[in-house]
Amino acid sequence: MTARRVSVASLVRLLGAWRAVSGAPAYGRLADAIRLLILDGRLALGVVLPGERELAEGLEVSRTTVTAAMARLRDAGFLERRPGAGARTRLPEGPGARGAVPPTSEDPDCLDLASAAPQAAPEIPQAFAAALEALPAHLSNHGYQSLGLPLFRAAIAARYTRRGLPTTPDQVMVANGAQHGLGLLLRTFCGPGDRVVIDQPTYPHAIDAIQRAAAIPAPVGLPEGDWDVDGVVAAIRQSGARMAYLIADFHNPTGRWMSQDARARLAHAAIQSGAILVFDETLADLWLDAPHDPYRFEDPGGAIVRLGSMGKSHWGGLRLGWIRARAELIQALGGRRSSLDLGTPLVEQLAGARLLADDRPLIQRRAHLRSQREHLKAELARRAPDWRPNSPAGGLSLWVELPAPISSALAATGERYGLRLAAGPRFGVGGVFERYLRLPYTLPRDALTEAVERLARAAQALGPTARLGASAWSEMV
Repeated sequence: MTARRVSVASLVRLLGAWRAVSGAPAYGRLADAIRLLILDGRLALGVVLPGERELAEGLEVSRTTVTAAMARLRDAGFLERRPGAGARTRLPEGPGARGAVPPTSEDPDCLDLASAAPQAAPEIPQAFAAALEALPAHLSNHGYQSLGLPLFRAAIAARYTRRGLPTTPDQVMVANGAQHGLGLLLRTFCGPGDRVVIDQPTYPHAIDAIQRAAAIPAPVGLPEGDWDVDGVVAAIRQSGARMAYLIADFHNPTGRWMSQDARARLAHAAIQSGAILVFDETLADLWLDAPHDPYRFEDPGGAIVRLGSMGKSHWGGLRLGWIRARAELIQALGGRRSSLDLGTPLVEQLAGARLLADDRPLIQRRAHLRSQREHLKAELARRAPDWRPNSPAGGLSLWVELPAPISSALAATGERYGLRLAAGPRFGVGGVFERYLRLPYTLPRDALTEAVERLARAAQALGPTARLGASAWSEMV
């Protein structure tokens, strides 16, 4: 298969203001900027860079500058040149492992920052009580419904229609969470060795699902600001991808939101390429600063397949999700589902239908999360001033840039201090993101304060090998 290539336009956009760094010659600044793109996963591994002449023209620098920068990157092990195939990105030690998240601890004193999931909404008990009252009306049939309970499918369709995307129940299939829905899509449309284009970084369990399906994730880095639409389209075409999985709404882990223009361009590209374009909308309800409208753009022919879930907006214990797509695709998925399971429990669906009928509880949830987000940012600013958290417009976590590539070491050390962490490399492919850590703000405020204290002690325990500035840690323990 032809190697993926990054276009000059995409690389220039990813590089941003690389010239602004002072104290180094131009070729050194360019080499350092490309090296950071590789380390941070914004430039995927195994991607062929543009030719030196072409890149020099795009960057408006001399070819000598580009040649010297490429030579420095090759000498450092970040580029590999193959005769007639151009220079490919790599890591000096080769592709790294993504690492594993430690299992959920039974220790009541353990603070779990590996799972970005809130506690159950207060309305959950009442919803289940109402579901049990309604259950007898559904006991006269066998209870196996591959597409889901009609009542719940209608509630999901009404929710989409209410929010600006007209939907009928035959365009909805109920799943046991969004992860289950993604697994069914992969099983239906992808085979061993097929490429699936993903954001880089992205939701780690999506990478796991792709790899369990024997498919191959094809990552496209996220630039500053919006998505690299040209990069996604090029990755689909060059890799012959069968599917693209993107988190457009309050992206996990970065919290960013895809513009309407980018959504429309991707939808049109999906129609032209024949690839399945999947948007994971698990976090779509959790805008924190201002309302966001995810459906005010042209989606030609219903090109986008949407994964929804109540796990983040209401409670993960519900295990309720859905797929929203064209009716004929929903029927195809229903025919394949019996090879995985025979349906979703009815009581949960009855409870879910009641919860989806009223959006008012989400107002309280958003206010609570907004307060916790600001509290975590304040604690990090006070106790770890050299850490650089982003400020997401929604979602459940901060994506924090660390002062050194210590994410995996910090996660391992954190276990000794009663912290469960997901290191940055979990969110990408090839061992990148060692300078990043996802920190959810789903715990109560006092628990978040204690978690930052434990993070401080864990970082201090790493010692001088972490290469942390004294100013960052002198007051942390």
